[in-house]
Amino acid sequence: MKSPTAYADLFVRRYNPVEKTKGFVWRLIRAVLILGFCFVILFPLFLRISIAFRSKADIYDPTVLWIPRHFTLDNFKIAMESAHYLTSFLNTLYITSSTTIIQMASCTLAAYAFARLKFKGSEILFALVIFTIVVPPQTIMIPLYLTYRYFDLFGLIHLFTGKKGLNLIDTFWPFIISAGTAMGLKNGLYIYIFRQFFRGIPKEVEEAALVDGAGVLRTFSRIMLPNAIPAIVTVLLFSFVWQWNDSYYVSLFLKQVKVLSTSLMDMGVGIKEPDPVYTSMLLNTGVLLTIAPLIAMYLFVQRYFVESVERTGITG
Repeated sequence: MKSPTAYADLFVRRYNPVEKTKGFVWRLIRAVLILGFCFVILFPLFLRISIAFRSKADIYDPTVLWIPRHFTLDNFKIAMESAHYLTSFLNTLYITSSTTIIQMASCTLAAYAFARLKFKGSEILFALVIFTIVVPPQTIMIPLYLTYRYFDLFGLIHLFTGKKGLNLIDTFWPFIISAGTAMGLKNGLYIYIFRQFFRGIPKEVEEAALVDGAGVLRTFSRIMLPNAIPAIVTVLLFSFVWQWNDSYYVSLFLKQVKVLSTSLMDMGVGIKEPDPVYTSMLLNTGVLLTIAPLIAMYLFVQRYFVESVERTGITG
């Protein structure tokens, strides 16, 4: 039971005008900040949606601000035809899905080794993994391109066939091989996230599995992975979104294959329109078509994503 002094302090805090004013001011500032951030984030999206449904006659109409006067779907039709949207969408979906799943497996195995298995040079290797996060990918652009242009695993192809190597450019193999070796897009960050999560799991759980006769791989698959669901969801979403929006690696490895992130540049060249303002409006429509699948995905998984980020401790 609280003492009379505690009740008096509670009464003063609850009904003190100064405290009430401070609380009101803080709530007001917080609301203004949240609304400001929402405006900055959502304004470009709402503007693109408004532009996408405008007709050519609405471009120079100063009375048209948000709601189009002449509602039309022609912009979507022209943008989809110019960007070869269906083909580009299927190629992007295949690359993104396959690399996301493969690098999920490779990154979890590497992170578990760094977190739990003790071997010589592990700290140096993990430092190199962190180093891959801060090194710009442009610094390894030429050797990376040559690796897949003349791909030869340990020189075996040249030994048995006499050829310099296989040309994997304009195929999906560079993405699959990079994901399988945990050297794909942002894989250093994924390894770091999984390593930190695995280190947070009590060792007693693994020791109990070891007493029951479970080996390293069985402990990893039966104990560690089921407990790492929050980290898996977080990395899956990060990997899918970043790979979907990637234009650097796809422009480096794919020249003829159409994907969404590079088809926008081709669309700007393919549109034969003398009006640059209307061309810009069509490009905005193409950008909206590119991010539309991500927006739809986020509407379904945003609750799981927020919960996973909170449980993995990722901030900023």
